Amino acid sequence: MSKLYFTYSAMNAGKSAILLQAAHNYGERGMSAMLWTSVHHAADPGARTGQIESRIGLKAPARIFAPETDLFAAIKAQAGAAALDAVFFDEAQFLTASQVRDLARVVDVLGLPVLCYGLRTDFRGALFPGSAELLALADHLREVRTVCHCGRKATMNLRRQPDGRAVAEGEQVAVEKADYVSLCRKHFFEALAG
Repeated sequence: MSKLYFTYSAMNAGKSAILLQAAHNYGERGMSAMLWTSVHHAADPGARTGQIESRIGLKAPARIFAPETDLFAAIKAQAGAAALDAVFFDEAQFLTASQVRDLARVVDVLGLPVLCYGLRTDFRGALFPGSAELLALADHLREVRTVCHCGRKATMNLRRQPDGRAVAEGEQVAVEKADYVSLCRKHFFEALAG
């Protein structure tokens, strides 16, 4: 039975590495996996293909999704053209709520498992729209853990200015390459308080 999965964590917990390992396992068994990543992480935002890359050096080519991408149609077309056994999404926090509902349709109508990996919250501690919808609709939720500098579980993503001070306001997605650190809730709110 196919399911919609959401694996989430704070930054730098190894979500992309876990995704790439799972996709590799499908390939090793002669099965086909379709990989997607967000336009926010594409070297060329106009490109149709990009790359999922982990901090430890694992990487694989992936299709790029943007907010306007019709994921149900794209996945259905691929499933009709060739054998398709699973669909993987990196940076799933950037999915729209409508796209997450389409992924639920992929599971329910096309019978394909969809495995999503992403952040739960942004640098302000607010849910991303895609993550909120995945938390509501996913059949299976899994948290990947990483640690704060104090040793507690890190659940928050702090955006820092070049001088190291916390950023408390701004756009949810930074166009420029921002500096982030994963913190426990206590140290996150202490850093925001300054």
